Formats: sequence, C-alpha cells, structure tokens
Amino acid sequence: MEKGSSQFTEPPSKKLIATAWHEAGHAVMAMIVGRPIQKVTVSPANLQTGGVRLGAVKIQKGRSKATRDWLEDEVLILLAGMVAESRYTDQYSRAGAGHDLRAARKLMATRANSQRQLEKLERRLLDKTEHLLNDASHLRAVQRIAAELLEKQTISGRAVRHLFSQG
Repeated sequence: MEKGSSQFTEPPSKKLIATAWHEAGHAVMAMIVGRPIQKVTVSPANLQTGGVRLGAVKIQKGRSKATRDWLEDEVLILLAGMVAESRYTDQYSRAGAGHDLRAARKLMATRANSQRQLEKLERRLLDKTEHLLNDASHLRAVQRIAAELLEKQTISGRAVRHLFSQG
C-alpha cells in the first residue's frame, strides 16, 4: 500500500465487541467498589491451564476506598462482566462467563451453608450487579470503555479512571 493511502480495517467481530463490553463491565464495577485498575485488555492470551482468555482486567493490590464487604465486592466484579456483556447481546452468556461464575460461586460458598442459601446469595448479588450497572452514568462508562478497548485493545488504569469519571 502506498504511503499516505487510506487503510481499510475490518469492523470488529460481534465476539470482540461482546468481549469489550464484558471486560468494561468488570472495570466499571471495580471502579464502583473502589478497586484501582492497572489495565484492561481484549487481547487474547493462552492460559497455563490450556484454555484461552479473550480479555482481562488487571486490578492492583489494595483499594482506593474502604469497603464493608471485600467478598461481596469481588463477587460483584466477577458478575459484572456477564451483566455488562448482556447489555450488548441481550442475554447472559453463562458459557463465556464460566470462569467468572465458578470463581464467584467458590467465594459465595464460603458464606452459604446450603445450596438454597448459595442460590439466594447469587440471586441477590446478581440483582445488585444489574442495579449498579443499570445506572445511566455507569452504563455510559461501560460503553466508553468498551469503545476505547475496541479501538486500542489495551487501555491503562488511568484511561479507565478518566472514562469512568466522565459521568
């Protein structure tokens, strides 16, 4: 291609867009509960377990504000990917969020003494995640972060904070 000529790029696939919304959901919820973010990416990578992850949110150790319940915050962050992705796809992708759901259930199982309690806790935290991400400013933050991820593939925690704070 000649220097200076325009280069056409393919539009992002539906899977990539869904992944961007998913990772943006994790990032926004982390911001809501006061967890500092190092970076967010939609670059695929091989896992040591043999699988492939489509994206990731790297959360820094520590927190920027005190919270009442660390475990609840972690579960909300884990569920937020699936909830945010469903804003794009109109349905929960439980298969795509399998790793997140298993991790969330493992955490919740430390609080629940029975399957019934576990299901009740999961429903309550899923409802809370839906409620928090349905807030107009939080939903706009998910959209902005997802759009930035589609453009750049990886964005810094600083960029996430900026996009989140735009309201």
